[in-house]
Amino acid sequence: MSETPAPPSLARLAIDRSATAVSRRRRPLWKRWWVWALVAVLVIAAGLVIRGRSAAQQVEFATVAAAYPSTSVTILNATGRVVAQRRASVSSKGTGRLEWLGVQEGQMVKEGDVIARLENRDVAAQREQAAAQVQAARANLVQGEAELDDARSALKRSQDLARQNFISGSALDTAEARYNKSRAQIDALKAQIAVAEANHRVTSVAYDQTLIRAPFTGIVLTKSANVGDIVTPFSSASGTTGAVVTMADMETLEVEADVSESSIAKIRVGQPAEVQLDAFPELRLLGEVSRVVPTVDRSKATLLVKVKFVEHDPRVLPDMSAKIAFLARALAPEERKPVPALRPDAIVKRDGADVVFVVDGVGAAGAVKPVTVKTGEKVGDLVRVEGVAPGTRVVANPPERLAAGSRVEAAKK
Repeated sequence: MSETPAPPSLARLAIDRSATAVSRRRRPLWKRWWVWALVAVLVIAAGLVIRGRSAAQQVEFATVAAAYPSTSVTILNATGRVVAQRRASVSSKGTGRLEWLGVQEGQMVKEGDVIARLENRDVAAQREQAAAQVQAARANLVQGEAELDDARSALKRSQDLARQNFISGSALDTAEARYNKSRAQIDALKAQIAVAEANHRVTSVAYDQTLIRAPFTGIVLTKSANVGDIVTPFSSASGTTGAVVTMADMETLEVEADVSESSIAKIRVGQPAEVQLDAFPELRLLGEVSRVVPTVDRSKATLLVKVKFVEHDPRVLPDMSAKIAFLARALAPEERKPVPALRPDAIVKRDGADVVFVVDGVGAAGAVKPVTVKTGEKVGDLVRVEGVAPGTRVVANPPERLAAGSRVEAAKK
């Protein structure tokens, strides 16, 4: 007989309220899959944005220049060199050993200053001897004048006695002869003085030729001899030198430039010009065309134009290279100051304003920021701008998609 199964326990059939409560509790957000999916999407999008911003665009850079308004009134440009109109290689007329040299390169000397001396003790002795002969000749003249006075007095006494028939006629003749001889002696003594003085001048000239003097006021450029060298007017002999120093008058500096004969019609005497030295690019001096040499160089088809300095500067030296801008008119004072200028293609319109994109940082890359500028007149091939300083680096031909914060780098050529 089969057994009947026992009925289930009522306790096992009861509902577990605690498990139902746990299952109904909400899960945290970080455990939900869709939250992590959203975070991943956001991270990918942010990465793409950062990558797009960090990718540098290749552009061309331009620099704000310090331009001079004189460029707009320049009708012709030329290159040349600074020369001194008064320049001399100073030497001695005599020949001798250089005993003393009292100048150095760059020293200022005045006209007539003794700058060097040759050995001259023998010449100095001859000059002193000639001066003594002059003194002796003058002393002889004094003695001769005393004898003449005595002869004149004796002749007068003889004439008085002869009128009274106290002396013979021969005695009177002797007195007259003595007087005439004394007078002739005076003339001879005066001639001797003239000869002695001439000899003294000759020795003085010979002595002075041993003293080398500055022919004009100027600056010593080069020194060609040293103490102990043999100086001669003609330096062809071995072991000798001609010029002791070379000097120039800095007040007569001018610029010589070769101008094509096809452009010479644009040049006139008295025309204003501006001189810029290669050694000092920031230095611009006013000049004026002084003369045009009326000789054409056939090989180059040019004429030599000389421009004198209206303004002088101690930094200007002979043989410096220079650029000359021949102007259509004289410059106003404000036109001589540099102004910031930029290439026209670096200026773009943004929201109705003129904008340039300034590159921050150094090197071949950097971030840009737009800067509003005010444009002015043209300065040569550039445009005057206000709002950026000279030397600022900007983007040339900025693309339309360029915005603030965009990174750029110099395009490879």
